[in-house]
Amino acid sequence: MNKKVLVTGSSRGIGREIAILLAKEGFDIVLHCNKNISSLNEVKNVITENGGNCDILKFDISNRVQCREVLEDYIGQNGSFYGVVLNAGINKDNVFPAMEDDEWDNVINTNLNGFYNVLKPIVMPMIQSRVKGRIIAMTSVSGITGNRGQTNYSASKAGIIGASKSLALELAKRGITVNCIAPGVIETDMTKDLPKEEVLKLIPMKRFGKPQEVASLAAYLLGENASYITGQVISVNGGLC
Repeated sequence: MNKKVLVTGSSRGIGREIAILLAKEGFDIVLHCNKNISSLNEVKNVITENGGNCDILKFDISNRVQCREVLEDYIGQNGSFYGVVLNAGINKDNVFPAMEDDEWDNVINTNLNGFYNVLKPIVMPMIQSRVKGRIIAMTSVSGITGNRGQTNYSASKAGIIGASKSLALELAKRGITVNCIAPGVIETDMTKDLPKEEVLKLIPMKRFGKPQEVASLAAYLLGENASYITGQVISVNGGLC
């Protein structure tokens, strides 16, 4: 039986590349989006045309009831997940004095509460099935060092790091690993409007990272050789600190 991995936010960017690479590595992929179903179908076509297996789930990670209903129904029909990559998230950047309440609330509710909302229906079935599974949470360099204009985003990503470390301690005796990947500046829609020349001055490697470079780390952490790695935050940032 192939190992089933849910990749949230897999319609584009880093999530898309993770899903495609994992499918090439032989995992059965469960793609996810909230709104961009047409792009998700394109990812599914890429996977299936290359011989991979893939399903699609649509739900809002900030909606706890919806997450529980969709995920419990899927697990009930298909069994527990082997792995989860928590990639979906949003940013609403603004300097703190000008930040609106909804800019704070939406980012926290989606990014940090989404960690709980997605994992809560998934973890117990993983434990009960005795699968030595893998959980990967995508955080950010902003969650480690902070960043101007991203108080809300940095708070959400730092919270994910703390939650992941605690969950790793709880699940270690079950053989389930929990790790964070902290990308730096990666070539995605989220970074396309950054002042590139100014940002490059801060990156020792003098280039933006590629989504594939993040995906390759996710594939390793999901593999058998990473079974003794847990509770870690691994950065992919070209030396940015």
